Amino acid sequence: MHSKVMYLSDLKFNIETWKRELRFHFNEMDTFQEKLEEAVERIEEPIALKKLEVFQNRIMIEKDAISKLMHRCRNKLANINNVDFNENIDGRLQNEQHTLREDMRTYIKLHYDLKEEMMDYFLEVL
Repeated sequence: MHSKVMYLSDLKFNIETWKRELRFHFNEMDTFQEKLEEAVERIEEPIALKKLEVFQNRIMIEKDAISKLMHRCRNKLANINNVDFNENIDGRLQNEQHTLREDMRTYIKLHYDLKEEMMDYFLEVL
């Protein structure tokens, strides 16, 4: 039982950390959107404007992905708060943690790839 409480405490810490990171990334996407809106007034090349539009679409997609991950984190925390201490930790909770962890890893990699692409774009067109 003690090991289960420790496991759940560690799991809760991970999820709370992910939630903070997701909130930060959501706000960061707002900042990038504002920068794109500023840039549109200074860009004259049609290709650069098309790239700008693609980035705006990718920001919307990213914000949607963040919302879905946040929802999954909230659901996971609810499961932890309502845990059956007689349930085996090798069961459902551990399997759910694994898929969420992998999805967070994938999301974070994609987020930083997008961020680098946008920063390169700003250097190129501004």
